[in-house]
Amino acid sequence: MKDSVISIILGGGRGSRLFPLTGHRSKPAVPVGGKYRLVDIPISNCLNSDIRRIYVLTQFNSASLNRHIKNSFNFDMFSRGFVDILAAEQTADNPDWFQGTADAVRQCIRHLENHNYEHVLILSGDQLYQMDYRKLMKRHKENKSHLTVATIPVDANDATDFGIMKTNDSGLIDSFVEKPSLDELENWGSKVPEEYASQGKHYLASMGIYVFNRKTLLNLLEKNPDATDFGKEIIPKTLDEGFKVSSYEYGGYWTDIGTIKAFFEANLEMADTVPAFNMYDGDNAVYTRARLLPPSKVMGTTLENTLLAEGAIVEASRIVRSIIGIRARIGKGTTVDHSIIMGNDSYQSQEFIDGVSAEKPAMGIGQRCYISNCIIDKNVSIGNDVRIVGGDHLPDGDHQYHYVRDGIVIVPKGKKIPNGTAIQ
Repeated sequence: MKDSVISIILGGGRGSRLFPLTGHRSKPAVPVGGKYRLVDIPISNCLNSDIRRIYVLTQFNSASLNRHIKNSFNFDMFSRGFVDILAAEQTADNPDWFQGTADAVRQCIRHLENHNYEHVLILSGDQLYQMDYRKLMKRHKENKSHLTVATIPVDANDATDFGIMKTNDSGLIDSFVEKPSLDELENWGSKVPEEYASQGKHYLASMGIYVFNRKTLLNLLEKNPDATDFGKEIIPKTLDEGFKVSSYEYGGYWTDIGTIKAFFEANLEMADTVPAFNMYDGDNAVYTRARLLPPSKVMGTTLENTLLAEGAIVEASRIVRSIIGIRARIGKGTTVDHSIIMGNDSYQSQEFIDGVSAEKPAMGIGQRCYISNCIIDKNVSIGNDVRIVGGDHLPDGDHQYHYVRDGIVIVPKGKKIPNGTAIQ
């Protein structure tokens, strides 16, 4: 299969719903799980599915993403595999930036001309899941489809947030509606396995994962030059023009990390005793940059349901259901509860740490702090005796040291918070 498929991972737009995490980086470059980036998920799924030709499309804040891909995914000289970035660029034919998912693929499709391929696998760069794309491709080929859409069964409450596919008795998709209202759902149920029907999951939501035959994709993009989005325009056009469209029902864990709340919850779920997203599955490994970091060091800390990445120095009193990222430093007497600490890009010397001031603390979290319901981005410097308590009591807002979204306090990358500051 690896010689017939090229994968295109869509990096998304400005990522405004994930701001401030996307203030200095693109969505696919946002750290996840303590040591990974979001883009590592679809790339790892591709590699585990024996797909070795991968393009990542992006246009906003792409420098850190470029650096991560360059340092993480290098194939040997005897392999034809690659993971390459395709950033939006002005050409003689098109001076505009990407206008949507379909437009991004249309503008970059010329880069595929140098490759032999039969199918294009289109993926999103901001989803958390583990899928064997070989099963998806098998379904596509068995049905002799022009397009196969990966779908997931959802209930009525969730269905209003997705594009909903309706299948006929042959299991083929014959109609599609984008984010229907509750009143519209009555006619949009599909036949699903009993285990999902018993949970009230009668609707097939598009996962934003598509397999196109090469000729079909080129035909649709050429005949519909003004269509900019797959979900809203290209998929309906495919059905209207009589192409054979199949549904591949996926029953595993999947979540769309499009908002701060979804990002926060998905990360903390990884620290559960038996997480739905299993990073410890040898057959579905998640790959990322191989860093030459020392082991993490923990001194007198009680850890409960905590993921601790490499190179951390932890002297905290207690850490509960939290993600502690690479090179994180947490001082004595500090408690971290239900929080994501993304860590640091480098270490500061002990001499530097000994010489810091109350107004300009060292990178990391100081002594006797209390951090709860927070996302602490990379290279943040939090002084001693700082108290940051997120929760429903906090309204959304932008502040001097932090942002609040859905009760979650986000301290943006590189921010310095002086000794004794209280955010609660």
